[in-house]
Amino acid sequence: MIDFANAKYLKLREVDEKEGQKLVGDLLIDDEDLIGSFKTVRDMVIFTNKRIIAVNLQGWSGKKRDFTSLPYSKVQTFSFESAGTFDLDAELELWFSGLGKVRFEFNSKFDVTKFNKAIGKFILDS
Repeated sequence: MIDFANAKYLKLREVDEKEGQKLVGDLLIDDEDLIGSFKTVRDMVIFTNKRIIAVNLQGWSGKKRDFTSLPYSKVQTFSFESAGTFDLDAELELWFSGLGKVRFEFNSKFDVTKFNKAIGKFILDS
């Protein structure tokens, strides 16, 4: 499982949805759609309408991959923080039953408000 406390997994930038689809498309269930794909230097986090899939590319070539699935149905509490003048990252914190807090940081160009509405709907409808 990915260590979410490790800062190298936190600075996420949005990438084309096709990149996320290529990586996790075979893992998606019926009626599951991508809503956002994000990348660190190497690893990815893909948000769907059912869960969050964190992908840790391992080894020199990145052919070995660790997939961690975080279903919205296990989220107990969540919070968003928009980017500010001095703190340029937007943040999403989710508290999962049995796992604890998972924190994602997005670059300041990302529209966290629109995303908050979508994530909130998926969590509250679970």
